[in-house]
Amino acid sequence: MIKVGQIYKHYKGHIYIVAGVARHSETLEELVVYYRQGNLDDMWVRPLTMFTEKLPDGRSRFELVTE
Repeated sequence: MIKVGQIYKHYKGHIYIVAGVARHSETLEELVVYYRQGNLDDMWVRPLTMFTEKLPDGRSRFELVTE
């Protein structure tokens, strides 16, 4: 389960912190809101299913670093 404050490493190497999980206003799809460590101006949103998916080579898109 994705939680606020969890730290993840993106497969390209950057570290991100989860700011929250939101819902799309029209579809109710769950979206993960996250930002690059040390830079609150670099905030992103991605569907929860995509955030937690495996890449074609079997690696996780985001790997949990710490709870």
